[in-house]
Amino acid sequence: MPGDRSHRGSGPVRDVRPRAPAPTVRPGPTPAYGLRPSAPAVRPAPTPAYVLLVVRYRILVSGRVQGVFFRDTCRRLALDHGVAGWVRNLPDGRVEAVFEGLADDVARLIEWARHGPRLAVVENVAVQPEQPEGLAAFHIR
Repeated sequence: MPGDRSHRGSGPVRDVRPRAPAPTVRPGPTPAYGLRPSAPAVRPAPTPAYVLLVVRYRILVSGRVQGVFFRDTCRRLALDHGVAGWVRNLPDGRVEAVFEGLADDVARLIEWARHGPRLAVVENVAVQPEQPEGLAAFHIR
């Protein structure tokens, strides 16, 4: 019937699901409360034992190494092997990476970089040793 609103689909639709309460936001310390912003964390120098156990290498990989998941695969392998450092694309088409960790684990990553992921065509890998800095994680830059 035209005036009957008892059938399904007529009238406004209301959401009857219970709503979660709004989160409570508490202001944190700001300069307005008399506190100064914290300074960036300063990493202490590596201990002599750390320098003896850990190696660091910078590599430059050339060939078809961008757009083939080189950086992401490198990051996953570094995490799997407990290696710290970073990897990034360079404007000239190469990939640069720094590996820091136990010698055997770093050697595995350097060896992997010589062929890269399945879609990569690695032409050259330049390896340069460096002094360990005490990096704690692996990042894509």
